[in-house]
Amino acid sequence: MSHRQAVRVMVMAALMWSMAGVVSRHLEYARGWEVTFWRSAFNALALLVLLPWLRGPRALWQAVRGGGRALWLSGACWAVMFTAFMLALTLTTVANVLVTLSLGPLFTALASRLLLGHRLATRTWAAIAAAGLGVAWMYGHQVSTGDARQLLGTAVALAVPVAAAVNWTLLHHLKSHESPPDMLAAVLVGALISAALTAPLAWPFAASSRDLSLLALLGVVQLAIPCLMAVSAARVLSGPEISLLGLLEVVFGVLWAWLGAGEAPSIHVVGGGLVVLGALVANEAWALRSRPAGVAG
Repeated sequence: MSHRQAVRVMVMAALMWSMAGVVSRHLEYARGWEVTFWRSAFNALALLVLLPWLRGPRALWQAVRGGGRALWLSGACWAVMFTAFMLALTLTTVANVLVTLSLGPLFTALASRLLLGHRLATRTWAAIAAAGLGVAWMYGHQVSTGDARQLLGTAVALAVPVAAAVNWTLLHHLKSHESPPDMLAAVLVGALISAALTAPLAWPFAASSRDLSLLALLGVVQLAIPCLMAVSAARVLSGPEISLLGLLEVVFGVLWAWLGAGEAPSIHVVGGGLVVLGALVANEAWALRSRPAGVAG
């Protein structure tokens, strides 16, 4: 695809990802672990159809069998992301979760420094410091008010960018191999692990038929399809472009939750979120202009 087409695909993927918050607010009976289980299960079912169609049944199973430890580590990271994201949405606001997830690129830069020895540019250190101030602004209010549920939700949400940082660092490292494994199969592995681990915790199931329809929508349209779209777009777009376009999920998601579920973000989340997003946009926009060789971030 052309560069313009890849940008459109990535914008559409971000738009589809952003549905999770507002859709989850319209569930009738499903809560907590059950929400996570059904979303992961429907995601796995969709991938079991889509991946053999894209790769061929034999190629998919060969990728799973031959992926080695890297595939299972990546799968574990995906499982953490799938599980923690939906669980966090049941504990705190959509805005809290999405702004917390936007820390992912900065965590990835730190992981590249710690695990791969990449040197971080000065602008990236400055962005990390600014983002830290934004997070302190966001969550300092929750600490001062003693809102334990909100704090637990944001702590769970933090697991998502941490797992994402490990995953993206692993995938970046694998690119240097002569024959890197097909890591798209790791998304399926992650969905299966998430569904298997949350199934016992979700019992007894309480979801209504309406809930199951909404959760199927999340598993297929909000997760499986846009993940494959993003992988396709990543073959054309640079890392900074992917990071910048991915931020649209935060903007769209907060807006949908506000308009579609009446969940207006607090002034502390808006202020801190703008600091975090501003730091990330400035860092990645500068990276688009010039990225020195051997420098991460």
